[in-house]
Amino acid sequence: MTGLKFLFRVTLRRLDLATEIYHIKEPQKIPLVMSPDETKRLLAVAKTLKARVLFALGYGCGLRASEVVRLRVGDIDSAQGIIRVVQSKGRKDRNVMLSPEVLALLRQWWKARPRWYDIGMPPEDRWLFPGIRRGKPMTTRQLNRLFHHTADAAGIRKPVTLHTLRHSFATHLLERGTDIRVIQALLGHSKLEATARYTQVATGMISTVESPFDLLSQPGKGAKRRGRRWPVA
Repeated sequence: MTGLKFLFRVTLRRLDLATEIYHIKEPQKIPLVMSPDETKRLLAVAKTLKARVLFALGYGCGLRASEVVRLRVGDIDSAQGIIRVVQSKGRKDRNVMLSPEVLALLRQWWKARPRWYDIGMPPEDRWLFPGIRRGKPMTTRQLNRLFHHTADAAGIRKPVTLHTLRHSFATHLLERGTDIRVIQALLGHSKLEATARYTQVATGMISTVESPFDLLSQPGKGAKRRGRRWPVA
């Protein structure tokens, strides 16, 4: 029962008004994604190592902006090849893959990363991307600003956001044949329906589907022949 219906039915006891309440469905929009070429250009023009690592985590691991900036050193498990995403959306933990190339970038960043933020912090609790304020990670606002500057430099004219990297991650995995339930687990979706929407933008899959129109010109592949009888048992 929604809050309004509870108010009218239970609190005010106005059943006549409660029946008049209905939900207006919001328009369903398909996710905007970048092509592999656009993603490659974005990473290529990133001005700093830090920017490349941040974007690599968004695209290579399917992380949200908030998940990227809140990564700690202890969340990186190079032995198992995973990244632990701790208490993310919905207060859920999950694991995502840590590719060798992303790990290589992280190791480069660890060597170049400023150290003065770490005073008094255990190694495993240190932020991978410390912010301006001591003891705090960089903000999603800073990350989004960095992304938009880089997208402009890469000549990407679509209205992309940092979340587009996550959408692209899921779509490109789907196009390469990754099981949709594996993608669901990687994204941390509770419902399969949330992941299934990426089938609507998997252009690599959609463009290879043979249209029934093309089958009309191929003998024997159009509609069923007339007069065909079902076998009698």
